[in-house]
Amino acid sequence: MYRTHTCGELRLSDAGKNVTLSGWVQRTRKMGGMTFVDLRDRYGITQLVFNEENNAELCDKANHLGREFVIQVKGTVSERSNKNKNIPTGEIEIIVNELNVLNSALTPPFTIEDNTDGGDDLRMKYRYLDLRRNAVRKNLELRHRMTMEVRRYLDSKGFLEIETPMLVGSTPEGARDFVVPSRMNPGQFYALPQSPQTLKQLLMVSGMDRYFQIVKCFRDEDLRADRQPEFTQIDCEMSFVEQEDIIETFEGMAKHLFKELRGVELNEPFQRMPWAEAMKYYGSDKPDLRFEMKFVELMDIMKGYGFSVFDNAAYIGGICAKGAAHYTRKQLDQLTEFVKRPQIGAKGMVYARVEAGGNVKSSVDKFYSQEVLQQMKAAFNAEPGDLILILSGDDAMKTRKQLCELRLEMGNQLGLRDKNKFACLWVVDFPMFEWSDEENRLMAMHHPFTHPKDEDIPLLDTDPAAVRADAYDMVVNGVEVGGGSIRIHDSQLQAKMFEILGFTPERAQEQFGFLMNAFKFGAPPHGGLAYGLDRWVSLFAGLDSIRDCIAFPKNNSGRDVMLDAPAPLEQKQLDELNLLVDIKEK
Repeated sequence: MYRTHTCGELRLSDAGKNVTLSGWVQRTRKMGGMTFVDLRDRYGITQLVFNEENNAELCDKANHLGREFVIQVKGTVSERSNKNKNIPTGEIEIIVNELNVLNSALTPPFTIEDNTDGGDDLRMKYRYLDLRRNAVRKNLELRHRMTMEVRRYLDSKGFLEIETPMLVGSTPEGARDFVVPSRMNPGQFYALPQSPQTLKQLLMVSGMDRYFQIVKCFRDEDLRADRQPEFTQIDCEMSFVEQEDIIETFEGMAKHLFKELRGVELNEPFQRMPWAEAMKYYGSDKPDLRFEMKFVELMDIMKGYGFSVFDNAAYIGGICAKGAAHYTRKQLDQLTEFVKRPQIGAKGMVYARVEAGGNVKSSVDKFYSQEVLQQMKAAFNAEPGDLILILSGDDAMKTRKQLCELRLEMGNQLGLRDKNKFACLWVVDFPMFEWSDEENRLMAMHHPFTHPKDEDIPLLDTDPAAVRADAYDMVVNGVEVGGGSIRIHDSQLQAKMFEILGFTPERAQEQFGFLMNAFKFGAPPHGGLAYGLDRWVSLFAGLDSIRDCIAFPKNNSGRDVMLDAPAPLEQKQLDELNLLVDIKEK
């Protein structure tokens, strides 16, 4: 057999045993007549020793081993004289008496170390080598453990794991679909599912009662650190439930994951915050509550003193950074440039320091008396040593979002976003609809199957923009890790929803008739939630991107640089699919 033990298994208690190990050469070191080789596999590293005095030929063979050679060795476990306390096998070594090279290897394009010298694109091109690194492997092990705990928890709650199709019909409402041409049905296309939304609702109609699936989903949208074109959801649905039942079940799952995977006990109920409050005080529907710095609106205090930037603004608001009055003019100028970046879009920033004696020193002193500045200080409950940062604009929503970016940047600079601290939150009472300038109509904020709050249903006829949804998102440390809603289970209410969204009855029937028809056969009240598995794993692993917790991710352009995909099809394949490629110039 290739091995009797793994490279992370042997301990001092195994001294004297004859063993066989197999793995990859991490590094070799020659010291006088001795050659030392670190042998690595998924489980750890074991030091091998070759002694020229005992076997010169074997030692010479070891001297010709290159990095990442695949080898098998046989030898005896011995106590190390220079023990390495940094690895579990650091008290032993293997005195080798037989070496077999199973496969030689080219020199890898980057070091297979925790701190590698390979850039992102290079590591993605050779991802199979990157996966040999401890840091990446541990992320995948964490992902595995998480899926096992998810299954264990949901099974204990009576959920059934049921697979749904990967080839479905296109639903243009929402993100863009990835489409798949059908050879057997010329001119027609499947879509890869953005989520199993309608299918899991049909499972509720079928009486399955409690469903879950750890499922691949696909969205053809622009990418960023927490997005990939294909991603994995922990997708769940329940029958005969209200919002409170779902929140209780999946808050329980979150607490279970924290306890089992991070050893963190979260005994208190998670905070809940209405969407309108989150936007007012944090400028985001996924606020990071690891630190305070709530927004304070200053319209009543700062308007009317001749400072045209404020006098003409539709919104003036700011944050108070505790203990940050020491910021230099250079640092404040850098913050100003930060908020003026195109992706943020502010026109400038006003700052004020609270000095040791309590006076306020501001960048707009010439417009404001100390009396007015003291009113501003009081609005923030600011104290000596604090720094106040203010933004304004002609669009309240946009300015709050800009202020949100500034708040997060200050949180980073002041070390307030500790990755080992967790702030969990339910954001509730989302608007049912949001206005799309591009479409010139109301769009569903979540999706068209979300149930409106019962008390707001009359507003569907008079003021649909004011309707709130029975929807909820879970946010951890400023990251939306999941969300869901109570679903519509009445075909007439569903038809009304499609009407508000601009669907003709014919189009609604064409796209979603299967669902509305199913409701007519006795649909139970139901609702659900989907957690982002990739986001949960990256959160627990302390990563800034979800890519390193996915075995084979795409890059920021949506490309797999290892497989060189997407790629053109051969003409024969295009002909079979009845496709003509006509690339438009941008």
